[in-house]
Amino acid sequence: VQLQASGGGLIQSGGSLRLSCAASGFTFSSYWMYWVRQAPGKERESVARISMRGASNTFYSDSVKGRFTLSRDSAKNTVFLQMNGLRPADTAVYYCAAEKIQSDSYDYWGSGTLVTVSS
Repeated sequence: VQLQASGGGLIQSGGSLRLSCAASGFTFSSYWMYWVRQAPGKERESVARISMRGASNTFYSDSVKGRFTLSRDSAKNTVFLQMNGLRPADTAVYYCAAEKIQSDSYDYWGSGTLVTVSS
């Protein structure tokens, strides 16, 4: 199983980034997909999740609602996190994760990509 995250970088406050997570080794279409972030010295935070049904069943944390959009492409086994209106508080390592039954305990956990938002 592999979950390979990419797309992070250094961006100014107010800017946008698009993260991607390429999945392999499991039945992508049968899993919830998540983006989880962890900032230095802070608790891990699940910022968005999307069900097997796609955009019609997507949830966001209050901290990113209205700014981030999560989508999935089952043909490419990839999830995307479009992040707009970035803030310094969004600075973190962003990980993608997968889970067959939604419970925020994650069956699979991928590599992270660092997002740094400068003020």
